[in-house]
Amino acid sequence: MGAIDVVQAKIITREALFYNLSFWKFKGKKIVFTNGCFDIIHRGHIEYLAKASDFGDVLIIGLNSDNSVKRIKGEGRPVQDEYSRALILSSFRFINNIILFEEDTPYELIEFVQPDILVKGSDYKTKEIVGYDIVKSNGGRVETIDFVEGFSTSKILKKI
Repeated sequence: MGAIDVVQAKIITREALFYNLSFWKFKGKKIVFTNGCFDIIHRGHIEYLAKASDFGDVLIIGLNSDNSVKRIKGEGRPVQDEYSRALILSSFRFINNIILFEEDTPYELIEFVQPDILVKGSDYKTKEIVGYDIVKSNGGRVETIDFVEGFSTSKILKKI
């Protein structure tokens, strides 16, 4: 198996994720979940995701589909297609799986994953984070991470 095969294998379906989750939970691994568009990967994303991975043993990324990003961010977005965004994310060693979702929020996906730790940026109030209720009702916790000042996809696009 070549390096690209290993990277591509991290981009999975719900069925494959179900099997991975069953195995990891059987092994007592702490499952961390976060989500986003991750349109143009930058330093802020990398630091955020690396810190998120430190909260547990396994990091799963819910990635907004192209249609979802367009509805949320507007015409002209995403800049990169969903497969490109997923492939870039899957190349990070600290990310275990990437799964696309079509909805505007990852609520259904969080319900499916049942993570031990849900992570979002600190611009969200903890109790207002989508999936907070699911994670807390299962004894999990919600963590927030501060953004790296000056780094965002919107700011990068304004420079262009």
